[in-house]
Amino acid sequence: MPGNQEWAIEEAAVAEWARRATTVRVVGTGAMGRGIAQLAAAGGLTVELADVRIEAVTSAVEDIGGMFDRLVSKGRMDAGDAARAKERLRPVGEPLTPFQECDLVIEAVREDLDTKRKLFAALEGTCPEHTILATNTSSLSVTAIGAALKDPSRLAGLHFFNPVPLMRLVEVIPGARTADWVPDALADLVRRLGHEPVVAPDAPGFLVNHAGRGLVTEALQILSEGAAEPADIDRIARDVLGLKMGPCELLDLTGMDVSHSVMESIWEGFYGEPRFRPSRIGRARVDAGMFGRKTGEGFYGYVDGAKQEPPEVTAPVVEPRPVWVHGDVREELGALLSTSGVEVEQGDEPSGRAIALVAPFGQSTLGAAQAEGLPVERTLGVDPFGGFFTRLTLSVHPGVDKTAGRAALAALVSTGRSVSVVRDAPAPVAQRLLTAIVNVGCGIAEQRLARPEDVDTAVRLGLGYPRGPLEWGEQAGAESVLAILRGLHAATGDPRYRPSGWLTERAALGLPLTEAGTAPSDLTS
Repeated sequence: MPGNQEWAIEEAAVAEWARRATTVRVVGTGAMGRGIAQLAAAGGLTVELADVRIEAVTSAVEDIGGMFDRLVSKGRMDAGDAARAKERLRPVGEPLTPFQECDLVIEAVREDLDTKRKLFAALEGTCPEHTILATNTSSLSVTAIGAALKDPSRLAGLHFFNPVPLMRLVEVIPGARTADWVPDALADLVRRLGHEPVVAPDAPGFLVNHAGRGLVTEALQILSEGAAEPADIDRIARDVLGLKMGPCELLDLTGMDVSHSVMESIWEGFYGEPRFRPSRIGRARVDAGMFGRKTGEGFYGYVDGAKQEPPEVTAPVVEPRPVWVHGDVREELGALLSTSGVEVEQGDEPSGRAIALVAPFGQSTLGAAQAEGLPVERTLGVDPFGGFFTRLTLSVHPGVDKTAGRAALAALVSTGRSVSVVRDAPAPVAQRLLTAIVNVGCGIAEQRLARPEDVDTAVRLGLGYPRGPLEWGEQAGAESVLAILRGLHAATGDPRYRPSGWLTERAALGLPLTEAGTAPSDLTS
């Protein structure tokens, strides 16, 4: 094991270190530093708060104490526990104030490589030799920060998410020279504090931001094609996929200035990997100052902080026409329409006046119509993905007769479901969003950047998705996800849609996406 052997801990004693650790010094008193200090104090650690400005330390101690008082008033914390937690907060002022005893230093200063390097180089010569050094960086390379140390084996990333007490996920990030036992020790300590650790790679975006590229980059690609409006993409993401927030409103919340910078950083960090390719739309909005909520204008307008969202579509006034539904979804969609009073034809092909509805899967509506020999001017698509239980997505190609299209819309609205009307594209919106999420997650697993279970845990807890990408792909079916991606790749020629090897192999072998399967080491160990 590299590094100073005087402070090295035997592997068997890792859990013991985490159990017996008593003191942490938090350097930095911004929102992240205060949140980390609050969590550590509540978890039983003595917390030394440090900052170059003593008034910032004093303010932080008061603020954290006030948070404990509010938790007590809401019945979420015992008064005695709160009092003891406040007693464990110790203002020490300067970051290099002499150490009495300290098991861990967590840095939470501004996101600047040179600043962090200088701080850790100074701390290395000041703190006890057995102290682990941790950086809360959200984007900088842990290896690059550790390069300034004489002994980088004692440094690792410990990335908390804001607000720290509420966001249970913590990314534990070993650098290239981090001692093998350190990530396990930090993970055990995180669990002791009641949070959930995942070991993340020291790669652009670590784990959460890396995995999050699938949703937002594909949403921006759909926008750049003019295939759907922001509100429709978000509504489909929420209602069909079950996301708490759609990608466009998420970008408005985080700020396009921040999000586009992250996209460019990850894309460049992976040397132009097409799956992470940023969008011209993002750059244009940054240049225009349309950041989102913070500027009052983004993909949505905001009035007094409230999002201005366009109304749902309503049924046009049109003469009813019979509807013919393709056999693949006739039982489900046909029954839904019939129950709503729509005349549904049962023949093998539509009559001369009927509207034809197909369910494009990994292909365009036009492609599905041509493959089935249907009258393209009267054929529209309804996305079958996720069933027809919530929102219905109607896709319209340029050759659709407008009267027929309006009659199709009226028929769908009559079901009582909300309807999004989008332009025909190589695959429907929900299919594209989900397969992008799954494919990026599979890519992370394929490169062995993280264990499958850590990929899923990080996405569920860090991004708030209803399930992790590998779990989600397993639920949707690896073969189905693969078929959609292959259809997109064939239709567009865009390498962003090339399927991950992890996905391809497991679909061929019938193995779960959530399991690594047999590795060479299983045969040689």
